[in-house]
Amino acid sequence: MSLLSKLDRSRSVAPPGFSRWLIPPAALSVHLCIGQVYATSVYKNSFVSHFEASQTSIGIIFSIAIVMLGLSAAVGGTWVEKNGPRKAMFVSASFWAAGFLVSALGISTSQLWLVYLGYGVLGGIGLGIGYISPVSTLIKWFPDRPGLATGLAIMGFGGGALIASPASRQLLSFYDDGYDPSVATSVASGGALVGLFLTLGVAYFIIMMFGVANMRVPADDWKPAGWDPATVKSKPLVTTANVSAANAIRTRSFWLLWIVLFCNVTAGIGILEQASPMIQDFFRSDGVSTVSVAAAGGFVGVLSLFNMAGRFAWSSTSDVIGRKPIYMVYLGVGVILYFLLATVGDAATPLFVILAGVILSFYGGGFATVPAYLRDLFGTFQVGAIHGRLLTAWSAAGVAGPLIINGFLDAQGKPGTLTSSAYQPALFTMVGVLAVGFVANLLIRPVPDLYHEPAQPLAKEAAA
Repeated sequence: MSLLSKLDRSRSVAPPGFSRWLIPPAALSVHLCIGQVYATSVYKNSFVSHFEASQTSIGIIFSIAIVMLGLSAAVGGTWVEKNGPRKAMFVSASFWAAGFLVSALGISTSQLWLVYLGYGVLGGIGLGIGYISPVSTLIKWFPDRPGLATGLAIMGFGGGALIASPASRQLLSFYDDGYDPSVATSVASGGALVGLFLTLGVAYFIIMMFGVANMRVPADDWKPAGWDPATVKSKPLVTTANVSAANAIRTRSFWLLWIVLFCNVTAGIGILEQASPMIQDFFRSDGVSTVSVAAAGGFVGVLSLFNMAGRFAWSSTSDVIGRKPIYMVYLGVGVILYFLLATVGDAATPLFVILAGVILSFYGGGFATVPAYLRDLFGTFQVGAIHGRLLTAWSAAGVAGPLIINGFLDAQGKPGTLTSSAYQPALFTMVGVLAVGFVANLLIRPVPDLYHEPAQPLAKEAAA
């Protein structure tokens, strides 16, 4: 019997008495690892120096990874539903680790295209499969609190940079004695970058295996003690019916939610990808920034805290007030915060950190809330596969967000010389993007009955 066959869904059913609270830590171990993608700004300038490339060329690495995340989630969503979370998490770990190893080869040979292939393509596939692998299972384990369940796991994706950022700085210092994280002009050598990527690839694979070993799916007839499925009927926009992935993409609600996610992600991802140099640029005077490189790296960690906390706090709040109202907060209040960041964000460092932090909490909350929003609209039948298709919005935003930010910045001047005014055109653009998402969310309605699956075929498929 092959290793992968031992990880099949049929061999992953939890025994009677299994605690559902063991599932979020298993999912969290995977999301914490793949959340490293949010820490790329820590070594971005070292990449620019090593490859002698522009910020846009290096930013493409991140964009490719996010594009592949969405595409692999969309294409592999049905496969994940069929084969179960354990096999999917193992495949994710293999691709994610391979991405780091191939990228290390690209760095050592100064071949940027190998980094595109490694971290971008292979790593991006690992990101997509790993991201959706536990979501459907979590919703089935927590039908009474889907927002809380997905928030518990997906907050790990937002918090991945909280671990990866300081760890990356320390590893770069360990591998390169000449690299000083506290000096603005210091960049790590190619050898240090190779060592960093090799270390992260091996370490992340080992950690993700913990999640593979402990993940289980509930039995078909399982439900939480004392929970009555009929209680969901009284909630707005929440259906007790089911919609297949094939039918979901034919509905207006799916595409409106696609626009909502695209707008929310585009607005947040541009800041994340540029976080470390951005705070230095906002407080630069006469060519000198009052924010050190080490403090900027700490800012990336603070954003990760907001990102992570927002995924848990806001998604849990959505269980109480509903998904549609919480997205009105993400997008509507986000418009105001982005406007303030562009106009008065450079007035004081604490103000800048608070504005950016709350924006990132909305960004993270949007990710954690969307699986529950999908469950409300389309049921649990193929919610993982539907989620995978919706993540193509993340792919598109992964291109749009960094291109908007980097495109404006490349036109304004060289890294290390920019000021807050260079960011205003991009930030005002994000205000408009969020406004579009706000309107799209207002237009979301319950899915018409003609798209619902008949009960009899679903029962037969569950038995099979």
